[in-house]
Amino acid sequence: MLCAAWPQIEGSLASTRRVAELFLEGFHGNYGALTRPSWIARWTGLAENHCVVAASNVQGGASEQAIEAWLCALTAFEVARRLADDSVPENANVSAKVDASMQTFTPLLHELERVRIVGCEQGEFHSYYLSAARPGLCAPAVICISNEDETEATLLARLLPVVIGRSTSILVVAHSSISNDWPGQSELILSCCFDYLSARPDVDATRIGVYGEGWSAVLATNFALAERRVAAAVCDGGLWNWARTQAFNDWMMNATSAIDESTLSRRRSRLARQLKCPVLVVAGGRGMVSVPEAIKLEADCAEAGVDLELAMPRMTRTSVGEFENFVAADECIFEWLGRKLTRRSAL
Repeated sequence: MLCAAWPQIEGSLASTRRVAELFLEGFHGNYGALTRPSWIARWTGLAENHCVVAASNVQGGASEQAIEAWLCALTAFEVARRLADDSVPENANVSAKVDASMQTFTPLLHELERVRIVGCEQGEFHSYYLSAARPGLCAPAVICISNEDETEATLLARLLPVVIGRSTSILVVAHSSISNDWPGQSELILSCCFDYLSARPDVDATRIGVYGEGWSAVLATNFALAERRVAAAVCDGGLWNWARTQAFNDWMMNATSAIDESTLSRRRSRLARQLKCPVLVVAGGRGMVSVPEAIKLEADCAEAGVDLELAMPRMTRTSVGEFENFVAADECIFEWLGRKLTRRSAL
């Protein structure tokens, strides 16, 4: 079915993202007669074609059409990047093309700023801010923290196609900018990010959330625990801290005494109950949370009346690993954030 759908890709962002979603859901190592490198080349070529269209629209003064074509390119580049993992040489080539397109077309987004976050003990650092506010109105905002092996620009390139047009602003920061060795410093740095957003006239300070990927999900949990002003959190729900505590307990007890499930449930949900904002835990895929533990945590929190939901990105297994359907996953995450932050405004 995908081969039939491929020629129907249009210039619209919705069409490109729909075909990308179908492709990732149906990819199984080799698709039809094409090998994995062939698919990487095909998606990269599609992205480059969209960049050509975007450049042509810029020359013709059609900035809105140029932006949409570029967002199509970013989506196609991200599919190629998912296929071209670190084990294949195409990875660096795709990443370089993404960086080049970002440098060429980000000036078209007048709502996008390169901003400095100051006031932190380790000094200032830069991040990206995309405003969704309309004139005279404030919008909710989300601090988005990249995975540990990604820059803020890489995360921004993936998020732009899903967040533009929504009513939520984003501040995109790199994991390396906020991760530190000693306890508590990451929370202080993220507090600087929160204070920066709170001081902006286009941000509703009562509707600021946090979203962390991979190990950054742990940082997002710790920040939501430390900063009671956080209105919603996409994080690990405290499962990493629970796992460390459980491993320590097992070591102390030499695993000689069995612990009943009710005790485990209480320990598992202890940190989650301390979170005073709605929580979305992403299990599997880009998340570092295991699906079984996340399911148990969700059940524990439901029983305790904690507002915690679980998202499990669709995965496609291949002979060389798994691919996450990032299109569907990102839509799910930002729909959840938009819903929770909108409800927050009505309280």
